[in-house]
Amino acid sequence: MTDDIIVLTDVRKTFRDFWLRPTVAAVDGLSLTVRRGEVFGLLGPNGSGKSTTIKMILGLLDPTGGALRLFGRSPRSVAARARLGYLPELSYLHPFLTAKETLRYYAGLCGLDRRTAARRTEELLEMVGLADVGGRPVGGFSKGMARRVALAASLIGKPELLVLDEPTSGLDPVSTKEVKTLVKTLAAGGMTILTTSHLLGDAEDICDRVMILNHGKSVAEGCVDELGASLEDFFLAKVGKADDFKLAEFLKG
Repeated sequence: MTDDIIVLTDVRKTFRDFWLRPTVAAVDGLSLTVRRGEVFGLLGPNGSGKSTTIKMILGLLDPTGGALRLFGRSPRSVAARARLGYLPELSYLHPFLTAKETLRYYAGLCGLDRRTAARRTEELLEMVGLADVGGRPVGGFSKGMARRVALAASLIGKPELLVLDEPTSGLDPVSTKEVKTLVKTLAAGGMTILTTSHLLGDAEDICDRVMILNHGKSVAEGCVDELGASLEDFFLAKVGKADDFKLAEFLKG
């Protein structure tokens, strides 16, 4: 069994207009490897290619060129998809379902039997700190609580790989800390995690390795615990002037 969970080799994604003329090179020759058990962060300002890269890894978009493997398979294969969980940037939850009903719904999509679904629902609600409000409709939840329900839903199938797209987007400081604590707990348990963010502080708190993107290309990559300085200092040293890719706006979050 290989330790390379995600492998991108010179991956490119060019979007075209109605007449099939190339318009945007969203990802341009990107190569990266995410290994089993690590937390890998894709960082960069809006429009840097993070979400497009995630969508290709999930099999929602096909690369224009290059090679992409997920668990050694095509990202579109059912066998590969069955081993991952996904938390999108925006949490779309049915407002009239309770937290328990929401998790059981996703358990059904994962093909879990009723007994297993009920057990995992209780375990996950306890893990995300919502056991006492599991019977309440999620439409009345705060954004932070809804985010925790969505995170629990992404874990209902016990994935080997968890993909998080801007997991703290739009959250207040308290909710942000809660989500990061949950992610660190999962990482400590050995789960492989790929996360995107435009906030260096979040990545510094939870990631083992990071890659910074700009205009679909890798600008820098490194191990957080080997940098010897803050991520801000590291990336400033790597790319030079902040104006080279509007790093000033990126660092402000």
